[in-house]
Amino acid sequence: MAERKIFAGPRVRRVRLGLELTQTAMAEALGISPSYLNLIERNQRPLTVQLLLKLASVYKVDLDTLQGEGGGLASQLREVFADPLLAGEIPGDQEIIEVAEAAPNAALGLMKLYRAYREQAARLSDLADLLAREGHETSIAETRLPIDEVRKKLERRPNFHARIEDAAEAFATKLGAGDELPVALKAWLKSEHGIVARTLPVHAMPNLRRRYDRHSMRLFLSERLSPFDRTRELAMEVVLLALGQEIAAELEDLGFSTGEARRIGRFELARYAAHALMMPYGAFFSAAQRARYDLDVLRSRFDVSFEQAANRLTMLARPDAGGIPFFLLELDHAGNAIRRAGAHGFPQARFGGLCPRLGIHAAFAQPGQILVERVEMPDGAAFLALSRTLEGPQAGFGERVRRTAILLGCDLSHASETVYGEALPGPAGTVLAGTACRLCERQGCLSRAEPPVTRPLGLDEMVTGLSAFDFQ
Repeated sequence: MAERKIFAGPRVRRVRLGLELTQTAMAEALGISPSYLNLIERNQRPLTVQLLLKLASVYKVDLDTLQGEGGGLASQLREVFADPLLAGEIPGDQEIIEVAEAAPNAALGLMKLYRAYREQAARLSDLADLLAREGHETSIAETRLPIDEVRKKLERRPNFHARIEDAAEAFATKLGAGDELPVALKAWLKSEHGIVARTLPVHAMPNLRRRYDRHSMRLFLSERLSPFDRTRELAMEVVLLALGQEIAAELEDLGFSTGEARRIGRFELARYAAHALMMPYGAFFSAAQRARYDLDVLRSRFDVSFEQAANRLTMLARPDAGGIPFFLLELDHAGNAIRRAGAHGFPQARFGGLCPRLGIHAAFAQPGQILVERVEMPDGAAFLALSRTLEGPQAGFGERVRRTAILLGCDLSHASETVYGEALPGPAGTVLAGTACRLCERQGCLSRAEPPVTRPLGLDEMVTGLSAFDFQ
């Protein structure tokens, strides 16, 4: 019988200590020397198949216990060390396995501490949101990653950058594109910088939207993109060259703390500037007022996508020519927030946007349709909300379509200024929403996914409410 060597010293030690045996007593029962057993326990000698069978017969030990018990615990420890807080302390797989096997109780204690830390962090975040809703700012630092810092700063300020708007409007006038913006953008790149723009097939650029080759002076765009998105990618390349100073000045004002955050912020500002170039402020503002903010009319008039027109509506915050203060939320199927923006900053404290009752979640069941609803929050604030799905880059056969949904909202007092106000349901059809389940105290909500952080659960064996999380 061929021997299979197993290094399981910590497990043998736990068996011995559990039986309250000395090394000498166990070694004598196994027919080996105490020094050899000591080497086994320190993983300097293997536990052979013969010794494994001897342990099983003498001490009635389960062989599975000796052949590997730390797998599940090791995977849980990997989750702990994958946390960004421990980014510089990640041990190798072998070290994690050794910890799980040598000190399983300590590893379990570490897991409990980590779970308690995550739960406490979630509760602190919820309480910070609650305090912000009540008008009390907190200094709790919740941002860790550069993308979180960028999103936090951009979401809390008006979605308006005056220097970029002025420069983009002047550049659009100089460009004189008319109805052929993509052609004009390609011509400008060629004449001013010698850059040639080309569309590449999927097999040549399977994972990228846009790539600029500095050596050949060519800009490649993916054929996966819709014509509207290709135009935006062209516009982004143009504004980074033509409006570089204005973008840099706005980036400096935002005051990001790291180089990576500044890089992400520069990309977001370039995206903003591209929208400003595709839909110049004055022309778009006038058209929006005349069309009563009808997104389908605006997207057709400026030859842009629904998403681009909706984003542009949140940017109409020029002091002398301000539009309706719209805000925008984009979510994916799982409810992850991809983008938040608003003319006055996204109303996180008042609106939240993560309530399961909102139409943005129902929009996935009705792709391409605009859902109009009247939303009322627990404090009585009321909003007009439009929801619609968006299609991502073109998927190939066998690929799953990437679909997100956006919610475009404004205070209900502005509803009559839009074409959508006429489609609002009566008061009986009002959607009674909350900012988020953990901050909402509406009782009897069939959509509740979590208990409120502000109320104890009502654990009454004699009474069961409609919600899975009844509270007092």
